[in-house]
Amino acid sequence: MKILIIEDDAAISGFISKGLKEAGFFVECFETGEDGLAAVSEGFDAAVIDIMLPGIDGLSVIEQLRGSGYQLPILVLSAKRSVDDRVAGLQRGGDDYMVKPFSFSELLARLRALLRRSAVKKESSAVEAFGIRLDPVTREVSRDGESVALNPKEFSLLEYLVRNQGMVMSKTMIMEHIWGYDFDPQTNVVDVLVSRLRSKIDKESDRKLIHTIRGVGYVLREKN
Repeated sequence: MKILIIEDDAAISGFISKGLKEAGFFVECFETGEDGLAAVSEGFDAAVIDIMLPGIDGLSVIEQLRGSGYQLPILVLSAKRSVDDRVAGLQRGGDDYMVKPFSFSELLARLRALLRRSAVKKESSAVEAFGIRLDPVTREVSRDGESVALNPKEFSLLEYLVRNQGMVMSKTMIMEHIWGYDFDPQTNVVDVLVSRLRSKIDKESDRKLIHTIRGVGYVLREKN
């Protein structure tokens, strides 16, 4: 799932981003409300928005999102802890409100709760391809009706391949989506991760789905 973070404090933004990526989410961070608003059309499943932003403040960003019809769950961050401040954050379109400083484990739990409630409003949050069924909210995965246990990185890779089924994903593209932009291009972590995922998804089936395109990358499809 893809999370939008609008937070001008680089330390806090980096802290949240690192934790969410380790938990298996895709993350994009912006320092200003203007940049966050410009990017929201790319499609996000939830947002974490700070109130005190340069330029357009966080509450105004939330109002503009709601006014434009965006219904993604929004978790408000603020150093303001009064009841009136919390009420204002919720009344202007936030779905939950956290006061700084906060623990990442609580932020993650609240964000997942918002995503679960949001998913209930939809027919299904799951995505499917070639007998694979993957639910980004519950983190459940199955192939041909059989449950498959994946760790967060394996889940993120499978979700990326399923959402881009039939398209070849290069190692660089996979690295950027799962680990971020700071990486050694010579590392073999992508090959190792793909190998682990393949052993869980394809090992028990004669119908292989994860294919290597030599010199290019990897693709999810029924035939090589």
